[in-house]
Amino acid sequence: MLINGTTTTVKVAHVRLCHSRMMFARAYMRESQEMVFDAHDKAFAFFRGTCTRGIYDNMKTAVEAVFVGKERLYNRRFLQMCSHYLVQPAACTPASGWEKGQVENQVGLVRERFFTPRLRVKSLEELNVWLLDKCVAYAKAHNHPEQADQTIWQMFEAERGSLVPYVGPFDGFHCVPASVSKTCTVRFDNNKYSVLSTAVGRPVEVHAYAERIVVKQDGTVIAEHRRSFGRGETVYDPWHYVPVLARKPGALRNGAPFRDWVMPAAMEKVRKRLKTVEDGDRQMVTILGCVPGDGITAVEAACQEALDQGVCSAAVILNILARRRDPAPSAPLQIPDALRLTHEPVADCARYDSLRRAS
Repeated sequence: MLINGTTTTVKVAHVRLCHSRMMFARAYMRESQEMVFDAHDKAFAFFRGTCTRGIYDNMKTAVEAVFVGKERLYNRRFLQMCSHYLVQPAACTPASGWEKGQVENQVGLVRERFFTPRLRVKSLEELNVWLLDKCVAYAKAHNHPEQADQTIWQMFEAERGSLVPYVGPFDGFHCVPASVSKTCTVRFDNNKYSVLSTAVGRPVEVHAYAERIVVKQDGTVIAEHRRSFGRGETVYDPWHYVPVLARKPGALRNGAPFRDWVMPAAMEKVRKRLKTVEDGDRQMVTILGCVPGDGITAVEAACQEALDQGVCSAAVILNILARRRDPAPSAPLQIPDALRLTHEPVADCARYDSLRRAS
């Protein structure tokens, strides 16, 4: 199929309820464990419930070892997911596709009816929305194979009340250890992702989800990116490199992480004006350094106030931020009437003159 004009091979996850025959299909760029987790969550969220028993083939993302008969050694994370949704997994006999024939037939049906002729979409998200609409349309247009007087959708609506209530998403990530390079990046799935510059030289954990990458160090999130499925790509977050700019302010103009960096409108105007100043890069780095403490909204507002006053310098913007950080003056103390003095003392400075004469 074509995604944004590029020929792309996608993997489609298939789920089907045995009683109502309601189908669910969702496309992914990889056939990996985190995709399996996400497919379960999206399907159960659509069904608004889960089933008590799940029939699976012997996919490597779920089964680690096949023993005699129905005995299987399931993957630890896969079992955690099943426990979360209260699903009891049951494995098929190897090379016995008829044991899950409903899904086997669904694969051919989806390929023939949904992907022929070749689809053209702008993104994977658009494809998945379209697939869900096609599944619903198919269920509403076809009768149930056993209850011919009702459609699949009608049977599905009736079945929903018997499903186990959906309890929310399972934290379905695939965790791998990684090291941070000197360029503040970690490598995962043939691509690189930036992390905070303070993480260099220490081990991290990459939590790979179906659509995003989360990097943690000592349990703290140090980076989060939208997942890239290309090869040899580097995904930057310029804010990860702001502390480095304190030592190398010139990198703000030509550094790879800062190319095509679109800042908020007021900050971008300040940046353009400071480019004409001799130490403009260093001043802009000073302004960016306030974002972690004051927040980007406050810095953006301070930049706009400075522009409105016709002044553009780091000193002015820092002064505006400092004034906004100062607490407002406390309200005057309200004295109860019962504590007010009947005869308030009167200041008499002449008493000090008498002391001076006495000395």
